[in-house]
Amino acid sequence: MNFLSLFVLIPVLMLCGLFMTRNMKQIRWICATGSSLLLILAAVLTFMYIGERNAGNTEAMLFTASAVWYAPLNIHYSIGVDGISVAMLLLSSIIVFTGTFTSWKIETMPKEFFLWFCLLSIGVFGFFISTDLFTMFMFYEIALIPMYLLIGVWGTGKKEYAAMKLTLMLMGGSALLLVGILGIYFASGASTMNLLELAEQHIPEVMQRWIFPLTFIGFGVLGALFPFHTWSPDGHASAPTAVSMLHAGVLMKLGGYGCFRVAIFLMPEAAKELSWIFILLTGISVVYGAYSAIVQTDLKYINAYSSVSHCGLVLFAILMYNETAMTGAVMQMLSHGLMTALFFALIGMIYGRTHTRDIREMGGLMKIMPFLAVGYVIAGLASLGLPGLSGFVAEMTIFVGAFQNADVFHRVMTVIACTSIVITAVYILRVVGKLLYGAVVNEHHKQLTDAVWYERFAVIVLIIAIAGIGLAPLWVSDMIHFSVDSLWPF
Repeated sequence: MNFLSLFVLIPVLMLCGLFMTRNMKQIRWICATGSSLLLILAAVLTFMYIGERNAGNTEAMLFTASAVWYAPLNIHYSIGVDGISVAMLLLSSIIVFTGTFTSWKIETMPKEFFLWFCLLSIGVFGFFISTDLFTMFMFYEIALIPMYLLIGVWGTGKKEYAAMKLTLMLMGGSALLLVGILGIYFASGASTMNLLELAEQHIPEVMQRWIFPLTFIGFGVLGALFPFHTWSPDGHASAPTAVSMLHAGVLMKLGGYGCFRVAIFLMPEAAKELSWIFILLTGISVVYGAYSAIVQTDLKYINAYSSVSHCGLVLFAILMYNETAMTGAVMQMLSHGLMTALFFALIGMIYGRTHTRDIREMGGLMKIMPFLAVGYVIAGLASLGLPGLSGFVAEMTIFVGAFQNADVFHRVMTVIACTSIVITAVYILRVVGKLLYGAVVNEHHKQLTDAVWYERFAVIVLIIAIAGIGLAPLWVSDMIHFSVDSLWPF
């Protein structure tokens, strides 16, 4: 029993406890207690990891454990963390915790909703602690399966269409990924699926050239890689608030983390050789997502296309293949996860009061619900990269690292990607102006109330996390940088 397994065990116990609940009070108590324990566990793990590194422990993975799961293929329940995994676990625990409170008053089948929410959490946490390729893929699938029901049953708008589109596209990516994983296992000649041991086995370059695209696209579909991103806006727009938070804040990070940990780590030669193709595609994601957000009038679609742009930056930075850019990629995953969770939480709270997400039907909300309005402004400023908030630190690290590549192609693509900063500022300021200021368009909105205690609590936690990384980024960047430096011989 390794204490990292608690990240999987706690949601499992929450799942079992929910089966025995009889009323909403018991459901809330179990979910609030479980998510609080996960957050405390992630915080303790972060301090322990930093302490181990400061003490001079240079192992690539810490707190490792392994047990045979399926002997014929030498599959192990193998777990461990480095700085990248710790950052993702901390992000996941914050969003599961705040997502629980934003769903505090859910009315439609609350027990069933939280059962699927816990199953999704099991997949997410299990994925980030796994160091065995097959175990990682298993948790990856566990994280994807609940999305269909969470959107199809508890969503809004064209929820059946959005749920089916999301499921089909992500399952298609999973099929590519499974072929890629089997290719890695057999082409490496290894007798194990442990990531660190597979990395020591050199996969022939001729095999890397066809396995790398399969794994990168397989994970990239979840990371909103162009042109496989089209599930994302519809899925985000139709999902309930907490699911949108977990979906955009954590689930999309599985894609970037997988590209980082599997595709590039295990096949570096093919990654360098074929990177120009995917740099073009991710560059399109960055700029296209930002431009698409400008023309939207639905708050969720605006944030969904913004997520396509920001997640595109993650994959873009990974492909630059240098320490600074890769460190920035992980920081961008952390930053985007927090700010997009804040966005979707606030949008859900505003929609619950106004019953519309169309910015043309809203205005003057700063006077009516000042707490939610200020929260939205802070989320917007983080998204456009205001210094002092997490978005600035992450994006600057990415662009500085990307521009360190001396060749013309990389620098031109970096300049093109930098234009997304200006475009982001345009649509963020446009939405803030239309939504929060000016005259009240709908007279009914004058009677609305501001956030209640559990909504304020969730928003404040996310804002503190965003500001904490923006004002004191070194503890995060050093933790990530050490892991990047130990894994890749630049």
